[in-house]
Amino acid sequence: MNVSKTAAIYKSIQQTICRTLEEADGTGKFTEDAWEKEIGSGLTCVMQNGSIIEKAGVNFSYVRGNFNENMASLLGENATNFAATGISSIIHSGNPLVPTIHMNVRYFKLDNGSSWFGGGIDLTPMYINTEEARQFHQTIKTICDQYDISYYPEWKAWADDYFYLPHRQETRGIGGIFFDRIQPSDARDFEKMLNLTSELAKAYPLIYTRLMKDNGHLPFSEAQKKWQKIRRGRYVEFNLIHDRGTKFGLESDGNIESILVSLPAEVEWVYQHQPQPGSPEAQTQELLKKGIDWCRFE
Repeated sequence: MNVSKTAAIYKSIQQTICRTLEEADGTGKFTEDAWEKEIGSGLTCVMQNGSIIEKAGVNFSYVRGNFNENMASLLGENATNFAATGISSIIHSGNPLVPTIHMNVRYFKLDNGSSWFGGGIDLTPMYINTEEARQFHQTIKTICDQYDISYYPEWKAWADDYFYLPHRQETRGIGGIFFDRIQPSDARDFEKMLNLTSELAKAYPLIYTRLMKDNGHLPFSEAQKKWQKIRRGRYVEFNLIHDRGTKFGLESDGNIESILVSLPAEVEWVYQHQPQPGSPEAQTQELLKKGIDWCRFE
């Protein structure tokens, strides 16, 4: 169960993601920022001000070091040393009709014998298109079903609970899947989870390519742009208050620019904002709920 092997595969996929998104955007290019700290190294790839993509971050990291008390509290483990590798990515479009998307896959190994995979992928439309929601969920369900038919329903419910803002009583978007602490029982199980996480990461830019192609050149109004910024505020709230990756990155003394690259370029908080009843914004707001079966939603 080799962390360096997993890191090499994930690093290669990071490059595939970047090249695929560059081709789909048409003009945007990723800049690369290689970083190295005492705990390890990584590569942060950032696109800004593309023709469709306003800001995208695709992070790769491979870190290892002392397992401190704060990490032990976050993970509920006792260990001396850890090693971890993963890819994390978020894409924000300048067009409010193109959703925000997030994906991450990761592998942890502790010197106490524990190791596990985690990750997820979720979609946050500013305006929910139910057919796009169905296609998105069906795509990730098809991937999960190849490995275990129990994964999608379990991980979909987990995502509904995880990508949720309790102080707002709303989901971050239409969810997707989320999984954590999936511990391989043997080498064969390790390969299964490595293949599954790799396949999800490879599907990620293809999913977004389709969304950009369908919606990236549609016209939008200033009112729609303002709604996008307000919805982005909810995204920021989640990432700074609840996101486990952000918390672990800060506790492990990770690269702060890479950790916070997920935040959108422009965002607003409007006091007691309520969308007009019956408006597209209100319709989206009403669908930000747990437990919707998007694969069968009419």
